Amino acid sequence: MNPTPLHLLWLLCAPLALGLLAWVRPPRHSGLVLLLALPLPLVALWLALGLEAGPMAGRLGLGPLVLHWRLDGLAALLWLLTHLLLLASALYAVGYARATVLDARAYAWLWPLLGGLALGLGLIWIAADLLLLYAGLELMGLCAVGMMLLPGSIEALSAGLRYLLYALVGSLAWLLGIALLLGAWSRLDLAGLAALAQPDAVTQIALALLTSGLLLKAAIFPLHSWLAPVHGSAWTPVSALHGALVVKASFFILLTLWRVLLPEAIAGAWTLGALGSLAVLWGGVQAWRAAGLKQLVAWSTVGQLGYLMLAFPLLAGTSANIATLAWQGTWLQLAGHALAKAAMFMAVGNLLLSTGKNQLEGLTGTSRRLPLSLLTFGLAAVTLMGLPPSAGFTAKWLLLQAALAAGQWPWVLVLVLGTLLTAIYIFRVLRCSFVEDAPEPMLCTLPLGMDLIAFTLALAAIALGLAAGWPLSLLGQTVVP
Repeated sequence: MNPTPLHLLWLLCAPLALGLLAWVRPPRHSGLVLLLALPLPLVALWLALGLEAGPMAGRLGLGPLVLHWRLDGLAALLWLLTHLLLLASALYAVGYARATVLDARAYAWLWPLLGGLALGLGLIWIAADLLLLYAGLELMGLCAVGMMLLPGSIEALSAGLRYLLYALVGSLAWLLGIALLLGAWSRLDLAGLAALAQPDAVTQIALALLTSGLLLKAAIFPLHSWLAPVHGSAWTPVSALHGALVVKASFFILLTLWRVLLPEAIAGAWTLGALGSLAVLWGGVQAWRAAGLKQLVAWSTVGQLGYLMLAFPLLAGTSANIATLAWQGTWLQLAGHALAKAAMFMAVGNLLLSTGKNQLEGLTGTSRRLPLSLLTFGLAAVTLMGLPPSAGFTAKWLLLQAALAAGQWPWVLVLVLGTLLTAIYIFRVLRCSFVEDAPEPMLCTLPLGMDLIAFTLALAAIALGLAAGWPLSLLGQTVVP
């Protein structure tokens, strides 16, 4: 049986329905969560396999309003990744609630917010017009802000409200850009804009507004200052999802719009590549200097996002072979980083809960007493550093080949320096954990499932590098508007 629009609609709405059900009766056992939520990634996988016959597309009429959607290889891959990470985070959240003292009302609200986040991300992946993209972006952003506020502490409220303010400023810039495009070309569907829009002043100003709003939401240097404080006070399953998926959705939209409106804007593409390079270096340096373990991982996210921005100069004005290498490397980097970063946030959360300390100095002796959490951290770090055989290695190898073939040497230097910086702050954590002459910390026992979920995600990031053929072939079925 081939996929139909009804299957897409079910995959969009089912997470929200499950979230509302869990709001009424919050789950206390991971087995129930697995039973109810496992069909979602399985259906997403079935949709991806069903694209062998070609991408799907259509439109939805709501009176005078027509919304366009499409499901191609990239959208299917990201949707599958989304539901895998949502399932892992939901399972982890059940154990997290048992291991910590969470406010019952806040814990209940986590579930509909997860469902809303899944709906928003799904809309973004399949949207083929600016209105549907805007709806998905706003729903995702509001749910992400809501989840950041759940701890209820002064720090969480302060950081969450700052995040909300930044998100609203980004949304305002987005709406202004949409208004300019609608006034100039009377179209909001991506295919229509690709056919009609010219690289004139209005289009450039509109794209500049859209870009600034999305860079802010994606925490790309220098608009990244809200990210580390938000993660410092957030619940671990929330940080895992945010670092893995939320910021990357804005990048997905940004790259989509540049390919539609100004695909050959080389100067602008190099500017975005330069911002990404600064993000790699600045994020790596700040992670190296971070005193807190969770802050280190948050700054690492800032740096790792910079690699994705190298796609812009490698896709603009280059040959088809170079663009293919850059395209494959970019999305493989995104997928590998999503799995590894979720695993790393969970491993760090387990270390913090077990030791009761947030500082790196509190990790002394954990190599012997918390080996599985530390092993998970190390396996996730393999992907972030880009070591073989992980997805990070394959992705960076593809990006390196593209940069060398294009003669764009600055990005080669960025890839090398970024890898070295990542190794420095990763080994800083490992060095602290192997100190044995300090007093042994008092450790709390956590549910084994919390470690196993994080360990599975870290292994998945490694396995993605070994089995990269299928996702890379799926990326070849992407629709260019």
